[in-house]
Amino acid sequence: MVSILKNPILRTPETHMETTMEIHVPDIGDFKSVDVIEVLVKPGDSVAAEQSLITVESDKATMEIPSPQAGIVRELRVKSGDKVSEGSLILLLELANAAGTPATPASAPAAGAAQANPSGATGASGAPATTAVAATAAAPAATAVAALPAAAQGTAPGSAPAASAAVSAPAPAPAPASAATGLPHASPSVRKFARELGVDLGRVSGTGPKGRIVQEDVQSFVKAELVRASAGNRAESSAPGGSVGGLSLLPWPKVDFARFGPIDVQPLSRIKKISGANLARNWVVIPHVTNNDEADITELEAFRVELNRENAKSGPKLTLLAFIVKACVAALKRYPDFNASLDGESLVYKRYYHIGFAADTPNGLVVPVIRDADRKGIFEIAEETATLSAKARDGKLGGADMQGGTFSISSLGGIGGTSFTPIINAPEVAILGVSKSVTRPQWDGTAFQPRLMLPLSLSYDHRVIDGAAGARFNAYLTQVLADMRRTLL
Repeated sequence: MVSILKNPILRTPETHMETTMEIHVPDIGDFKSVDVIEVLVKPGDSVAAEQSLITVESDKATMEIPSPQAGIVRELRVKSGDKVSEGSLILLLELANAAGTPATPASAPAAGAAQANPSGATGASGAPATTAVAATAAAPAATAVAALPAAAQGTAPGSAPAASAAVSAPAPAPAPASAATGLPHASPSVRKFARELGVDLGRVSGTGPKGRIVQEDVQSFVKAELVRASAGNRAESSAPGGSVGGLSLLPWPKVDFARFGPIDVQPLSRIKKISGANLARNWVVIPHVTNNDEADITELEAFRVELNRENAKSGPKLTLLAFIVKACVAALKRYPDFNASLDGESLVYKRYYHIGFAADTPNGLVVPVIRDADRKGIFEIAEETATLSAKARDGKLGGADMQGGTFSISSLGGIGGTSFTPIINAPEVAILGVSKSVTRPQWDGTAFQPRLMLPLSLSYDHRVIDGAAGARFNAYLTQVLADMRRTLL
């Protein structure tokens, strides 16, 4: 949900009674403190009435606070990352109708205004509706699709049903940004969506009213970049007459479900929109192979239970996930291809071990990252996973909490199942799926013994890892989980 708050509080400082007004945060409902996620103006900028000044975000909504009057920003009192409440001072505004103050925003220098909206859309006056950011417009196309944290990274082709079927309704359109601010003409929700996907809005053409950039424009831009990159990678190796412009898919079926019975329509959560788009892209682009194996964790589980009993009052509760993280680090060190990323025709080997783990939240899956897991002990990892999981459930994970992962773990052990195919979290090249452990009879050479067996499902990128390497990695991982002393080797 994105809203534009009306009627910010204005107060006149005694020292600037004739010309300057204090702009304060208006009534924002029941929220006592919200984050400033974007400051849209800077000192010296001319702003129009109803032009957005800052964007704030609570755990339920993103809100845009507009200027109640036209004027010139004299002093900012907030910055991105600050927390504000009702009545917090935003900025000092010199009113446009005061004596000696221009009634309209000054024209930007010709050099600064030369970059027009790529779409060519104009407002009622015939002037360009928005101005692209010249400094960033020259960035390479490959940087338009950056790796995303959270449930996944990047964005998906615009044809992905999870992304296109649940696009939020656009927020009320604020006044177009002035040339002085250099901001693309887009709502705060679209700016945030683009920021999360690493898209430079200065390179996106707007198709909304007066050239406004809408969410579909961002998705179409990313799709075009993905198709262009894919075509470039495959152009030389494509078969004669074959298409290099992407997949040829039938249109998504349009069905009136209400014809067949009662229905209940609910919008997708923001997390599911983003993660669904990422998963669709990763599944289509990456050739997945899944290797299934089982680890005998009988002794490991007994050791875990004993440690929890001994440290019931003094330390964090140890979960099996903490041991799995440590075992994965040992396997990644032995098989470094699994701790790499594909970059064009090169393979980037990372000398750090940041392990992501899928966390279930009411709004969908997110992937917090345990940084430098190779340097942390089991208790440290257990404490950090508990902290990150709690932040995920409360919707308080920051961008840094979900970035930089080199390998991911998706555990369904607390729910059930015998195996599954986890989808790789690009730009990583592998992910480990963990299912529910079960006690089964195992032959020890002389008799059947009850053993606790843990199913493991390793998905890997077949462009980087072949089947033999995948089997070896999983086999070694089962050995480490069966005897954690191997992590010392």
